[in-house]
Amino acid sequence: MKKALLIISIFIFSGHYQSQVAISKSPNNTGAILDFATGTTNGIILSAVTTLPASPANGTFVVDKSDLRVKMRQNNTWVNMSSPGDLSKVAQNSSSEVGNGVIIGSNTSSANGVLVLEATDKALVLPRIASPQTNVRSPYPGMICYDTTSKSVAVFDGKVWNFWR
Repeated sequence: MKKALLIISIFIFSGHYQSQVAISKSPNNTGAILDFATGTTNGIILSAVTTLPASPANGTFVVDKSDLRVKMRQNNTWVNMSSPGDLSKVAQNSSSEVGNGVIIGSNTSSANGVLVLEATDKALVLPRIASPQTNVRSPYPGMICYDTTSKSVAVFDGKVWNFWR
């Protein structure tokens, strides 16, 4: 719990005082609103939802527990990014603590999410991992990263890695 509060505090204060957040590295001016250290084998874990959000922003990523697929919202429709996977290892938060999420890059946002990146001139840089299918020892369902070897977005569906160019 303390670790989660520390991370959220870092996000809040970093996003409030500067328009850029770096995790496990120093911020630089590469146009990234959220950036990660090179050489990592840790990716971003997507939310596993039982019901798809009603009116999400385009660019929203989730793991849909109803059909076991990673999905992305594109042109106001859900696009499958994986085959049906195995979500048996997904642990749901049973805490009664609920928040509105963290916004980085702006004081407010019309988008709902656990983490909302809001900027007109910066973007998310996914964690960069060379060959995640061989270098990530225990991937978690819903993990997303950029594969520097295949030069594609890699998503783990709980069974296999799926690659998008």
